[in-house]
Formats: sequence, C-alpha cells, structure tokens
Amino acid sequence: MKLGIFTVLFSQMPFEEMLDHVAAAGVDAVEIGTGGYPGNAHCDREALLASAEKRAAFLNAITSRGLEISALSCHNNPLHPNAAVRQKADQELRETIRLAAELGVKTVVTFSGCPGESEHSENPVWVTCPWPEEYSRVLEWQWREKVIPYWTEMNRFAADHGVRIAIEAHPGFVVYNGETMLRLREACGEQLGINFDPSHMFWQGIDPVEAVHALAPHGCIFHVHAKDTGFNKHNVARDGVLDTKPYREELKRAWIFRTVGYGHDQQTWADLLSALQMNGYDGVVSIEHEDSLMSIEEGFQKAVAFLRPLVIREKLQQMWWA
Repeated sequence: MKLGIFTVLFSQMPFEEMLDHVAAAGVDAVEIGTGGYPGNAHCDREALLASAEKRAAFLNAITSRGLEISALSCHNNPLHPNAAVRQKADQELRETIRLAAELGVKTVVTFSGCPGESEHSENPVWVTCPWPEEYSRVLEWQWREKVIPYWTEMNRFAADHGVRIAIEAHPGFVVYNGETMLRLREACGEQLGINFDPSHMFWQGIDPVEAVHALAPHGCIFHVHAKDTGFNKHNVARDGVLDTKPYREELKRAWIFRTVGYGHDQQTWADLLSALQMNGYDGVVSIEHEDSLMSIEEGFQKAVAFLRPLVIREKLQQMWWA
C-alpha cells in the first residue's frame, strides 16, 4: 500500500508549492480534484484536455517529486432532478474520465448521485425506510428510471476510455454502503466500484472490516480514503446517529468527522488496513481532512504520522508473505 493525500485540503496553495509540501511530509500519491464539490484548484480540466504539452508538464510536476496520481476526483450529483445541475455534473464527470485516460490515471472518484421522487422534483430525495409504502415506490422508481440507465451508460463510457469509476458511498446518495454499491455494480457494470471511506461506515454503524470482506470478493474496492468519525456518546444515547445539525455545532451533534486516530484507535485502523491487504488491495490510502477541531496543517501532519507506520507495516507484511 501507499499513503496519499486528497489535495483539495491545500486548495489555497499553488499547485507546485502544494506538491513540494506534501512530498516533504512523506506521502506517495496525490488525489486531485477536477471539479464538482472538491473544486479544481490544482487541475484546469479544460486546459489540460486541450493541450498535450500542458498535460506533460502537469505529470512531470508530480512525478519529478516522486509522487503519483492515485485518482482524479469529481464528486457531484449527476442524477440531480434540476436539469442544469445534472447536466453540469455529467459534463464534469465525462471530462474528468477523458482527462484520466489522457493522463494514464485509471481511477476517477465521484458520488452515485440521488434523483428526486418524480419527474417533477426540484431537489434530491433520499429514501431511508420502506414504509409508508410510497417510500418504497419512490426508491423503485429512482433505480429503474434514473439510477440504472445513467450508470449503465457511464459504465460503458468509462470502459471505452479504460478508466474505472470509484463511487464514494455516502448517505444522502443512492449508493451509501456496501449493499447498495454491489447493487449498482451488478445492475450497471464492472467499471463501477467503491471509493472506500471508513468514516462513512463508522457513521452508519457499519464495521469497516466486515464491509471490506463483503466487497473484496467482487473485486470492487478501487480506492480508499483515510478519514475518521468521532461520536458524542451522550448525544448518541439520547438521539441516535441521524443528525442534521451543522457540522460546526460539535457539542450538539451525535458525531463529527475526525482526523484518523481521533475517532478510533490504532488497532482499529491496523485491522482495517490488514483486511484490505489480505483481500488484495495494494493501492493508495488517501488522507481526507474534514476535522473541524483541527487546522488543515495539524490534521494533515497528524494523519501522516499516524498512518505512515501502519502503511509501512503492511508493506513489510506483503514482502514477507511474497
């Protein structure tokens, strides 16, 4: 395995300054935002698509520092019921896939998206329970009319470009856990897999190790994020984990995203990395920082310090087992 960083964390830095900074910290790979929610501070998608010379310079800036690109990331909602939002998301995703092919990057990370409840919706509608019965009917309609047709086409588009799509399972979208990921893959094609983010698993009460063992036999763990979740046990005991309060209201929330090691201990993360390695994952573990209790730099450096020994251990295990 290799240690990476989702560079949206350092969007305020110029591209090459950011590369110098993360390389000096000891990471091996960069995951770069190309549009959508992460923005494109370090990647002018249109300019790179238009110029082989700019693509070569872009790649050289990365490889000359001993880094590689783990993925291009364009998180958005290509199923949005608003046509303008949907079309923009689709265009950004297709252009990101085309750019990945030109750069020799095999993985694009995105969300599955979420449609509305009918052709007349203005906003996405995420169904979380089967009753009253109209919820089940809405969910069936969403998958039949929107989800499967769109992702079947995108599976073909990605295959035509030699790129695979790593869907980040996230509540609020139609793919939010291993079960829904496998449903999408089975219905639409094998270019679709998961961007495995343990923080979203912890949040829902899922054991990430069990999720790895369930997903791995299908060969669909394409990329991995490193982000943790911390729980306020008092708020959870009173109100459970369904929480719509703003993330900045840390004292009132049931849970918040944390830097790795600040939600779950080293053994939990060691078990997760071991499960990934035993099941054949030899890719990048990409640090994602969304910890509202730490500065950007503090969260980044602490995540590297926490994960680097674990990643090195997994490398040594691979060498020994080989």
